Amino acid sequence: MVHGSIQDPVPVDDQSLECMMQAIQTALARLPADEPRPIVLASVNEPLGERLCSALRDQMTDDVYIIGEDLPIELRLQLAPEAVPGVDRLLGAIAAWDTMQQACVIVDAGTCVTVDFVDGEGTFHGGGIAPGVRMQLDAMHAGTSTLPELNPCPPDETEPFGRSTADAMQLGVFAGTRGLVRNLTERYATAYDAWPPIIATGGDADSLFRNDDLVDRIVPDLVLRGIAVAAARVLTPGDKAT
Repeated sequence: MVHGSIQDPVPVDDQSLECMMQAIQTALARLPADEPRPIVLASVNEPLGERLCSALRDQMTDDVYIIGEDLPIELRLQLAPEAVPGVDRLLGAIAAWDTMQQACVIVDAGTCVTVDFVDGEGTFHGGGIAPGVRMQLDAMHAGTSTLPELNPCPPDETEPFGRSTADAMQLGVFAGTRGLVRNLTERYATAYDAWPPIIATGGDADSLFRNDDLVDRIVPDLVLRGIAVAAARVLTPGDKAT
């Protein structure tokens, strides 16, 4: 990220510390060496995040910050006192609020599906968490003796019925996830007394919501934008974050 804008995001195997280090080194090489180049990390896998942070400080630079530890996420929360929401949910919410400046629902469709609500004052109220598309398919295969192992595949929108076992599984999972988003959004709208726009992100967002009129926009890099927003509020204006 340069001055809060996303520059050529690159997916990297998050199980390979070497791959992540190489990607960061490549990104740093594109920035002027005579200017500050802080590295900002955010991870829901705390052990992996700590390992990466330690490796970066040992091999590259001490100018490394972890979102939620070294850098706060400046977002008002209305949650249970014991709640510890995932950093990805908070980053998605702060990015959505920064963009919309109004109440909105944030759907993150990845390993799990989260459906969260931010009100018109920018306060995060939490929301719902459910298994993601792949997790649902894997659970059906693991929990039965006959249902096949499948990769997620959007059902044929022109065919109302799942006419094979595989098609029925895909239809059930995709329709159920879309129904989850609709049901929870209706629940939030009733509580808020207004229908909020819906922003979707995550690896399965496009396949789930590409043709769904319920979702107002799909923003694949929403969480990255949240890192940029959180960092920009703390780092000095002249800093550049990778």
